[in-house]
Amino acid sequence: MCRVLVNAGAQVTGYALEPPTDPNLFSLADLERDMHSVIGDVRDRDALQKAFREAAPEIVLHLAAQPIVRTGYEEPAYTYETNVMGTVNLLECVRNAANTGVPPCSVVNITTDKVYLNREWCWGYREDDPLDGFDPYSNSKSCSELVTHSYCSSFFKAQGIPVSTARAGNVIGGGDFARDRIIPDCVRAVIEKRPIIVRNPHSIRPYQHVLEPVMAYLMVAQRQAEEPSLAGWYNVGPDDQDCVTTGQLVDMFCRLWGEGASWENKGDPNAPHEANFLKLDCAKLKSTFGWQPRWHIEEALDMTCRWTKAWLHGENIAVEMDAQIKNFAVDDGAKKHENH
Repeated sequence: MCRVLVNAGAQVTGYALEPPTDPNLFSLADLERDMHSVIGDVRDRDALQKAFREAAPEIVLHLAAQPIVRTGYEEPAYTYETNVMGTVNLLECVRNAANTGVPPCSVVNITTDKVYLNREWCWGYREDDPLDGFDPYSNSKSCSELVTHSYCSSFFKAQGIPVSTARAGNVIGGGDFARDRIIPDCVRAVIEKRPIIVRNPHSIRPYQHVLEPVMAYLMVAQRQAEEPSLAGWYNVGPDDQDCVTTGQLVDMFCRLWGEGASWENKGDPNAPHEANFLKLDCAKLKSTFGWQPRWHIEEALDMTCRWTKAWLHGENIAVEMDAQIKNFAVDDGAKKHENH
């Protein structure tokens, strides 16, 4: 997101925790010299308010979260504090700024496809389906949605502030080093020359490359700033053919990676609950903005493998990221021309 914005000439302020020990994407992306980085915790309302006032933003993109399902089980209080009160604190900054006469900013709160009450059915969830995530991570994001809806009804509509939430499907791409995510787990396994361990190969997820939601978030932020009536709740996910099982995803990864990569099914009967089937209906985003996904799952995986091999070979990651961003934009232009 930050590389896209910096390349577009935006003045960017980022507010986040101290990056973890190497490797971390922020350092690899070589961003610090091109943007203002503030180290802080979204649970600290005073520090967040200070950074917000100094930045005086026109666009606010809220991505700060505790984003791992298993960590939610291990640290539920921390997960709720970050994902719920972090959202409250951010929206308070927006509300207070408007009360001081600052021009309204365009706000997008990024949640997750896991906000829905998951009935394990074959249909994609729509934005008006019930919100009730099962586990602490998913549920905390459902709460973040409800907090946002309340602030919109109670304050922002009267203040003329356009606010949307975006519920993205599972995101893959180079630079994700988190634990308990399937592609980072694949990368760690192939680096260590051992089989990839898959705990639930039959679960179905809407996988998409990270640039898909990044560009969609920016599109929503821009368009609602121009036309506030477009603000709302939007799913961001792939088409049905890119909703694949974890086993299919890992098969594709191994084929694209090469070098004898393989995987083993080692389901854990004592593992915490995770949904087996989940996909999104993105008709609202498509009909409202004319949006279409650009890269299918195999291309998304190929770009992920390219990024990772560039990193392993010591290549310039900022250059690799910019090349992928450019390719994505070119593909979008070609698709729009075809549709026209």
